Amino acid sequence: MPMPHRASRLIAIALIALTLAACGFHLRGPQPLAFASVNISASPYSELGAALRRQVALSGTTTVEEDAAKAEVSLQILANERTREILSLTGAGKVREYELAQRIRFRLIRTNGGEELIIPTELLTRREYTFNDEEVLGKEQEEALLYRDMEADLVRQIMRRLASWQRQ
Repeated sequence: MPMPHRASRLIAIALIALTLAACGFHLRGPQPLAFASVNISASPYSELGAALRRQVALSGTTTVEEDAAKAEVSLQILANERTREILSLTGAGKVREYELAQRIRFRLIRTNGGEELIIPTELLTRREYTFNDEEVLGKEQEEALLYRDMEADLVRQIMRRLASWQRQ
């Protein structure tokens, strides 16, 4: 007697789940860092500084030290710039599309001795969005959301670079 369609579907899903579990698949979690303490030059009250501190704390291996002299390494944010450029205009000369960009430049140095562990590195992310004069408030909120998303992406990229650095 043939199995009902629903039962065969459940069996197929269970087999896929077992296969994924058997191969060691798991979501990427926080990555351990190769140093015990870090000083972050960005203000703890800025969005970037707060996000970096949260991610370092989640690593489980590293603490954020506010006193640079007590930290093993120092993450220096050399630049953090946001730009907005017009991409296209309507026939009436009004803005139709903007391109948002955020650029972060950073380096990692050993606090005693000043040795560069990660040379100055620049990360850039861009987003485009359409603009409508009749929806200014909504578009301002969309722009703020896009900037937050870009900054979160840049923080993840910085954390991947910090995690990839290995003790010499």
